[in-house]
Amino acid sequence: MNLRAAEAADLDAIMTLERASFPTDAWSEAMMREELASRHGWYVVAEEAGMLAGYAGLRAPRGAKDADIQTITIAEPFRGHGRGRTLLRALLAEADRRGAREVFLEVRADNPVAQALYASEGFAEVGRRPRYYQPDGVDAVVMRLDLPSWAAARAAAPSEDRTEVGGSTADAPTSGASSDLGAGLRPLGDAAPACDVATGWCT
Repeated sequence: MNLRAAEAADLDAIMTLERASFPTDAWSEAMMREELASRHGWYVVAEEAGMLAGYAGLRAPRGAKDADIQTITIAEPFRGHGRGRTLLRALLAEADRRGAREVFLEVRADNPVAQALYASEGFAEVGRRPRYYQPDGVDAVVMRLDLPSWAAARAAAPSEDRTEVGGSTADAPTSGASSDLGAGLRPLGDAAPACDVATGWCT
């Protein structure tokens, strides 16, 4: 799997996967275009066998102490092999490079697989938003990661377990929980979300 920074030219492929993964609440093309162009964001795409295998986004203004996972989406044919974890680690590594100290995300309460993945990377639940995900009425679980602790653990990891962007990279090992995110992580908010994760990281 090859990871690289997303470009404006990737918009059509990203939107095709976005609509397939989130049929009821996909971002608009205008929202996604704005996200890809934002200087406060960082998006990465995963390519495999000549196809878009997934994409992921981070909101992390340089110099800010907090960062937010915006979205992580894996195409159905590529799920179940660690690609979601690889994308997650790429986002966290970029947040660390930008100087963030904490990373937040939100995930559906009825998605224990996603919660287990995040917990295995060091995220911990810090709150809930009751009945946030509509029309399902499902709570959003707010999770937080101490980024310096995560970065220190990654620095001590074997080199083959590290994620790189811009070249070929193998899927990272899973260490317990399934490392795939299924349909994807989704941000909260009515407009182009800036801080959260919604309906389906791992559905």
